[in-house]
Amino acid sequence: MAKKTDVLIVGTGAAGLFCALHFSEQTQVLMITKEEADKSDSYLAQGGMCMLRDEEDYEQYFEDTMRAGHYENNKSSVEVMIRSSGDMVQELIGYGVDFNRNGKELAFTREGGHSRPRILFHEDVTGREITSTLLENAKKQKNITILEHTTMLDIIADDNNCYGIIVQDIDGGISAVQAKYTVFACGGLGGLFQHSTNFRHITGDAVAIAKCHDIELEHVDYIQIHPTTLYSEKPGRRFLISESVRGEGAILLNKNKERFCDELLPRDIVTAEIKKQMKKDNMPYVWLSMEKIPKEEIESHFPNILRQCLEEGYDPTKEYIPVVPAQHYFMGGIKVNLFSRTSMNYLYAIGETACNGVHGKNRLASNSLLESIVFAKRAADKIMEEIAQTEFAEIDGMVSLEKYQDVGKLKAEYRKIILEEIERERKSHE
Repeated sequence: MAKKTDVLIVGTGAAGLFCALHFSEQTQVLMITKEEADKSDSYLAQGGMCMLRDEEDYEQYFEDTMRAGHYENNKSSVEVMIRSSGDMVQELIGYGVDFNRNGKELAFTREGGHSRPRILFHEDVTGREITSTLLENAKKQKNITILEHTTMLDIIADDNNCYGIIVQDIDGGISAVQAKYTVFACGGLGGLFQHSTNFRHITGDAVAIAKCHDIELEHVDYIQIHPTTLYSEKPGRRFLISESVRGEGAILLNKNKERFCDELLPRDIVTAEIKKQMKKDNMPYVWLSMEKIPKEEIESHFPNILRQCLEEGYDPTKEYIPVVPAQHYFMGGIKVNLFSRTSMNYLYAIGETACNGVHGKNRLASNSLLESIVFAKRAADKIMEEIAQTEFAEIDGMVSLEKYQDVGKLKAEYRKIILEEIERERKSHE
């Protein structure tokens, strides 16, 4: 007998949590996550979250987003995101998110690709502040249940309708979870890459599952490389040096300690300049200098970055630090409309898993948290409009758990499917 829930959300990052919080108390919401609930890439977001400053900023903000995305963005999605930003900020503050302020006014910083400061932040751990606050709120809701160490293996689907998922629990048990609506909020695919800022367990499972069920995908080869992660020879996730460090005055230097590029160009351009310089210098990294940023500002605005650098043996208040590009963000994913609907009925996708076209070919810095919560709320609102008229389907005969016994083989197959799809898309764009 399958477990039943009104709404099933796969993932406990900012998008999944914000979505969960927008269902009525009468709507039963089950959230699952592969690891602990706080092990999502949303927690790792350092720089901040964009916000439309005023009406005069709209055209510039829109243009900055489009330019960074090489004008391949969905203009309607960009407009929805920007126009919604003020309301989203007020909601987050209502939940208890503590953005930095100058007196009573919200403080803003600037990052690459932005024509003016419009990025809200909490020190250099904005993602952690937002996501941990949302998680605390979700845990207080009686209608929201969170299952950790629970992995999605597949969806329950028939005739282009999604009726839930197949899961593996912490003890290896495999079972079905039936839902009226399923929301993918599984993050990106950084775990597939050797050098990535992402958690290793985030491996694009939802995208592979979508491909297996002929759910429409879009731009799966649009994968952003972050220009500046702390160089290390240790295995595992790379530590990101936030773009807002460069926004506040840090500069990039070659092996001769000479500046070689404009640090505030969009990420893909800065990445290309760094790679070119590394090849020219025959070095595995370039240098980042924070000498133009006062020590007090480094300590107050970037305490987490400072601490991590010190742990690696570098003091950015006194010396240059080595940085290298690494995989960072997934602009493609499961294709969705302005309400986060996928091409399969009763299935939605939000956050980095989804592609609504906001980011185009290259994401503008600090648009990710905003995009995630804007379209997470829109998904919840659309589901709430319909859920009273939606009944549980009869799924007997749709599910055979025996086919999921070899989970290792299944995961290897999903990895192969994604990498092949990325390569196929990449070749189609050449």
